[in-house]
Order: sequence, then C-alpha cells, then structure tokens
Amino acid sequence: MFFLTVSREKEEALKKRMEALGIFESDIIEKFIRSGGHGGQKVNKTATCVYLKHVPTEVEVKCQRERSQAVNRYIARRILADKIENMIEGRESEERKRIEKIRRQKRKRSQRAKKKMLEEKRKQSQKKKERREIPDPNEY
Repeated sequence: MFFLTVSREKEEALKKRMEALGIFESDIIEKFIRSGGHGGQKVNKTATCVYLKHVPTEVEVKCQRERSQAVNRYIARRILADKIENMIEGRESEERKRIEKIRRQKRKRSQRAKKKMLEEKRKQSQKKKERREIPDPNEY
C-alpha cells in the first residue's frame, strides 16, 4: 500500500491502525470509478473515485473528495477504518454527532420557544430605550 501524495508517516500510521482493527488488504475489494462534480474535465476522464468493500464485515466506502486517486485511496481506507472501529466499539461516530448537532441547530423553533425568544428581545429593547439620553428641554 503506497500512496504517492500522502506522507510515509501517515501511510504507516494508517497501516498499523488497520492491522490493529483486523483489516487486511486481502479482505478489501477495491474498485476505481469515474468521479463526477467538481474538478472539470480531469475528473470526468479519469477514474479517481475509490470504492472499497471490506468483505468480512460487508462495510462499503466510496470516496471522491480529491482530484487525486492516490489521496482518495488513503481517505477511503481511513473512512473504512473509522466505520469498522465504530462497529467494533459500538459507539456513535463523531461524524454522526456532528451531523445531529447541525440538524438541531437548523431545526425550526417551537411556538413556545419562539415566543420566549421574542419576549426576551422586547425586554432587551426596552432596557436600551430606557438607557437613551433624555434631551434637555432648555437646549431648544
């Protein structure tokens, strides 16, 4: 496993992590597919998208983040290792937590919460009005 644009240290660290999780290159089916989207003619002509399938666990990964096939191979293996690690440890993935947090932030407020927020805004506005300088009647 050698990736042209990924440093030797990162490659070795990933290799050790995969071995520790029991992921072997012989258990992985790797295919290259033409990417789509950003990257223009380059990605439309070359097969830079990487598809991996770990046969024992049936985990599948598809990666087309970068224009380089070598970098996509590295990223795909890293994602595969993350998924299998989450399966083994049985914990919720960091990615899933991040997605859920964003969904909660974007979710529409309930009527009660909206009413409470608007009431707080009105109170704040009232405070600011009361802080305003009162014009001196003798100045006119």
